[in-house]
Amino acid sequence: MTFNYFSFFGKHPSPIFSPNRVFSFLTIFSLISFSSPCFAGDPFRNTNPRNITSQTESAFKALFEEGNYPQAKEYLTQDNNSSNDPMLPALRAAVAYTEKDFSTMETQTLQTIKIAKAIAKEDPLRSNLYLAVGNFLEGANEYQKKGALAALTKLQLVFDYFDKAEKIDKNDPELNLIKGYLNLMLAVNLPFSSPQQAIDNLQTYASPQYLVNRGIALAYRDLKDYDLALTFVNKAIESTPLNPELYYLKGQILRGKGQKENSLPLLQEAVKNFDIALTKINQLPQEAVQKPLQREKRKTLEKISELGTSSSN
Repeated sequence: MTFNYFSFFGKHPSPIFSPNRVFSFLTIFSLISFSSPCFAGDPFRNTNPRNITSQTESAFKALFEEGNYPQAKEYLTQDNNSSNDPMLPALRAAVAYTEKDFSTMETQTLQTIKIAKAIAKEDPLRSNLYLAVGNFLEGANEYQKKGALAALTKLQLVFDYFDKAEKIDKNDPELNLIKGYLNLMLAVNLPFSSPQQAIDNLQTYASPQYLVNRGIALAYRDLKDYDLALTFVNKAIESTPLNPELYYLKGQILRGKGQKENSLPLLQEAVKNFDIALTKINQLPQEAVQKPLQREKRKTLEKISELGTSSSN
């Protein structure tokens, strides 16, 4: 069912187009690309699988198992530009966004939309799905250039294309994962929405589990339900322990809980997790991850010092 997101959102689209939110959405479809043993090229479907190149699959592993962005970028640069998979330029655009390389992002956005349109006859579901992704990419660009209101019109188109894809196959796992994750971001950030319903839907219909756990941890962090956030981030770390971004996320959650409870042990544990992430800082995007990580560690140490001073007086 089509929904008028423009009238509903009013003046509140900006959280959805913040760097972390945009990158989370742009790459959510790729996070599961190497987790299923059924098909190397298509982890979503047991029938009628779609293929991706080996370089793209390697890039996914570098990004989301290891959190190694430079290695992933190298794989993506090597990949064949003639690929007819719209996932490839969309992922390139996501990496460009983390580097604030908006020119490359715009080029790859246009390529995503071009390929999505080109596969309309042979694969109408994924055509509509990646037209949705492409319009989200364009919305992120519009947000950078013209502000939130310009981006908002693109968000309406995103859901229009989701609706078209659902009419073809509402049970398609790739569609449900991408749309479900965006619904979760919207529910957490916008008024008059139901975060718990979005969380329940993601938990019920999405896969793989480590991606579900990561997404739900992010949601509970933003909702300031730190105990549940810790539960889910720990589950994600169990599945993908090499990714430094997960330790950064755990540090954020512990910091939030420590500040709320004025707890030195929790804040100290937060610093330990920030330090684990910092051991691989050169793997991470400078603007989107490195600088915020360093800033949050510094502020956590300042809070520890403040609480220590207070307790000694």
